[in-house]
Amino acid sequence: MDLPDVMTAILVSQPGGPEVLVPAERPVPRPGAGELLIRVAAAGVNRPDVLQRRGVYPPPPGASDIPGLEVAGEVVAAGQGATHLIGSRVCALVAGGGYAEYALAPVGTCLPVPQSLDLAAAAALPETLFTVWINLFERGFATEGEWALIHGGTSGIGTMAIALCGLFGVKAIVTCGSDEKCEVARRLGAAAAINYGKQDFVAEALALTGGKGVNVVLDMVGGDYIPRNLSALAEDGRHVSIATQRGVSAEVSFLDVMRRRLTLTGSTLRPRSLAFKTLVAEELRANVWPFVESGQLRPVMDRTFPLRDAAAAHARMEAGDHVGKIVLVTA
Repeated sequence: MDLPDVMTAILVSQPGGPEVLVPAERPVPRPGAGELLIRVAAAGVNRPDVLQRRGVYPPPPGASDIPGLEVAGEVVAAGQGATHLIGSRVCALVAGGGYAEYALAPVGTCLPVPQSLDLAAAAALPETLFTVWINLFERGFATEGEWALIHGGTSGIGTMAIALCGLFGVKAIVTCGSDEKCEVARRLGAAAAINYGKQDFVAEALALTGGKGVNVVLDMVGGDYIPRNLSALAEDGRHVSIATQRGVSAEVSFLDVMRRRLTLTGSTLRPRSLAFKTLVAEELRANVWPFVESGQLRPVMDRTFPLRDAAAAHARMEAGDHVGKIVLVTA
C-alpha cells in the first residue's frame, strides 16, 4: 500500500489552555520490528492528554510528543514479526501519537476490533479498560460479591468501572457531581450513586454496606479525599489511587491503617514497560474481550469531534459536563 509522506497531527504549541492544540503537518511514521502503523479512524481523549497539554505530564522517553494514548483504525503497514496483521482492524494503547491521521502501536498492546463495533467506540476502550483492569481488579483485587467505591462515576474511567463491575459481580457505588449524573450512573448499572455536592459519601457508603464499609476504593481525586476514602473502607480494605485532581498530599492515621489492615496502593499506566502492557493486553484478551465480541461490553460515548477540533474536545472535558468518552475522528 502506498503511504503518504505527511499527515495532519495535533501538536501542543506551548503549555496552556485548549487553544494551544493546533493542527500541523508531520511525517508519517514508519513501523519498526514489532510495530504496526495504524491509519487512525478515531482517537480517545483522556485526562492525561489535558495534563500533557498544560505542560505537567510530559511523554515518557522515546514516546511521540503528539498527544493521544489510544487509537482505533486499520493496520496499513507493519514491521518485522507483525506483517500478518496488515489489513486488520485494531484498537491500541499507545504511549503517545494518537491525535494524528497515522500512529504507531506496539503489536503487544493492540486488540482486534470485531465487525460489530464501530471504530469510534473501539478507540474509547483501551485507556480506560487497561486502567480499570490494572487498578480495580489487579491492584485492588475486586472480586465477586464485594463493594467498590468509585469516584467520577460518569467519567470515562467511571463508566468503564461500572461496566466491568457489572460483568464480574462487583457492587459499584459511584460518586457524581449532580443528581442527573447520578441517575445516569444508576441506569448504567451502578448499585448506588452519591451526589457528593449534597451527600457525605462516607456516611452513604457505610449505610449501603450495613456499616461495614466498602472493600475497595478507586480514587482519582486525591488530596482531602484520601482520609475520607479510608474512613469508608472495610477491614482489610484496599485503596487504589490513579490521579490527584485535588492534590498530591494527604494526612492519614497509620495507626488506623494498621488496626484495620488497610492497603494503600496506586499506579500510573503511561510510563509502564511495553512488556507489562503486553501482559495486561493478554489478560484483557482472555478475560474481557469475549464480552466486547459478544456485544455485552461497550464504552459509554459522550461526543465525537473532528481531529482538527481537538481544542473543542479538550474544552468539553475540562468543563466537566461529559458523560463517558470523548473521541476525535479523522473522517
